[in-house]
Amino acid sequence: MGSVLITDDCHALLPEGLEQMGWRCDFLPNITPEETSAVIADYEGLVINSKILVNREFLDAAKKLRFVARLGSGMEIVDRAYAAERGVNVWSSPEGNRNAVAEQALGMLLSLANNLNRADREVRQNIWKREANRGWELKGKVIGIVGFGHTGSQFARKLAGMEMEVLAYDKYKPNGFAAEFAWVRQSNLEELQERADIISLHLPLTAETRHFVDQQFIQKCKPGFVLINTARGKNVCTEDLVEALESGQIGGACLDVFENEKPPTFTEKDKALYDRLHQFENVVFSPHVAGWTHESKRLLAEVLLEKIKSGF
Repeated sequence: MGSVLITDDCHALLPEGLEQMGWRCDFLPNITPEETSAVIADYEGLVINSKILVNREFLDAAKKLRFVARLGSGMEIVDRAYAAERGVNVWSSPEGNRNAVAEQALGMLLSLANNLNRADREVRQNIWKREANRGWELKGKVIGIVGFGHTGSQFARKLAGMEMEVLAYDKYKPNGFAAEFAWVRQSNLEELQERADIISLHLPLTAETRHFVDQQFIQKCKPGFVLINTARGKNVCTEDLVEALESGQIGGACLDVFENEKPPTFTEKDKALYDRLHQFENVVFSPHVAGWTHESKRLLAEVLLEKIKSGF
């Protein structure tokens, strides 16, 4: 079949399954983007996570390449149109970690609502502040889901028993897209912004969704709303987010993804901006791990392996 380069950590069943199909696998999870570009001409298959940019230049160098398989869902790192021109199959595996992302979004929201991060720190220091850590309940709140694909719809499933009003908006879904979710009502963006106490983003990163949440978007939302972002960091303008948190227009946030996820590359401006962001007690952070569970590691591999098998 040819050789496959695996550039990131993955469950062992993926290389094992590929080898059973007849592929020869080079498992190099520590390979750099530069090193990958230097050797890609030797490979027919490529398995990536997020560090490799499969753009036109990369694809021109990959003379033998027959497929690119993405461990996850973010396809902004692959020039799919040019890959199609070159006859290169491209697969992603959002089915593999959508449940993990949905559970993380709900977990972060519950942690924020109940001040769990702060309360945990205080109790460890024998500080006992019950009234200061009084939380608020999800029951009766209005939550808006922006993007109703793999993760957005899965997040909606987690909300089935929360006794909330769930609004869903997806520009690219036909009317009735939420019909099988009896507790979800399809909404337009304007209503969602006006009414939602909580807004959760489940968007890909495209030219259209870059800085989808900016000052203009925020000003149209219900004052004091909570923002959840487990999608892509660049969906949100960080500077506008910080200013809205400072003014109270945004009342809290759950952030798993960020515009710049490489602190060693921070400029002085970045450092100052993220220092401001990190000061907020009403923000819960995690390091882009929403889809990163032990179960999803296996599921991502299973999904990709099945897609590769179907393609060959």
